[in-house]
Amino acid sequence: MSETTTKIRNILKEHGRLTKDAITLEEGSDLYQAGMTSHASVNVMLALEGEFDVEFPDHMLKRSVFESIAAIQTAIDELTAGK
Repeated sequence: MSETTTKIRNILKEHGRLTKDAITLEEGSDLYQAGMTSHASVNVMLALEGEFDVEFPDHMLKRSVFESIAAIQTAIDELTAGK
């Protein structure tokens, strides 16, 4: 598991309000089916921005970007590519 994935899982555990353990979830599991609400996803996004020193542009502010650990990882990789 990469350092980025570990950080994402810890943020989900703290802010995602999941009914399942973020540490043991499959990377492709639907986080909304695991209990995350749209309100919790905003808190997750803000925590990700703080942790990775990035800002999610408007075109990334959609459900699909935050629907799984793998999708979040892809977005973070894209946002941090130039750093």
